[in-house]
Amino acid sequence: MHEPIRFQHAPGPEGGDDEGASPGVRPKHMDLKKDKALTIHWSDGRVSIYPIAYLRKLSPSAEAKELRKEMARNPLTVLPAGAGGTGGGPLTAEGIEMVGNYAVRLRFSDGHDTGIYSWAYLRQIDPNQPDKSGPQGPKPEVGEAPDKGI
Repeated sequence: MHEPIRFQHAPGPEGGDDEGASPGVRPKHMDLKKDKALTIHWSDGRVSIYPIAYLRKLSPSAEAKELRKEMARNPLTVLPAGAGGTGGGPLTAEGIEMVGNYAVRLRFSDGHDTGIYSWAYLRQIDPNQPDKSGPQGPKPEVGEAPDKGI
């Protein structure tokens, strides 16, 4: 079992210039359990739990966005090798790094590491919001539901 990665984020100047985010709403604390989920404690008190497979599926990379568009147009789209899976075991997050003071980049066990998850995007895809369904459709499927015990 993987040890969690924890780090405190010292937010930049208040006023949030992220499109779609409430002004000043930033992560206060993030906890990445590599084989389970990324948990974010936001400055407005919300706690968001993002399962690893859900984050990989909704990667904001150009490649992943195009694949989601193609899948929406054609449900019989053939997925490229390694898309969202490792082929040799369960998908995990291998690391996380800050990108400026507005985002994080995750490195997944399938080799994907080009998605930059801004605070605004993470708030937009929060699977715990009852009125949100993410940018490209459904909430996490039953097998991807957040583990509330994290």
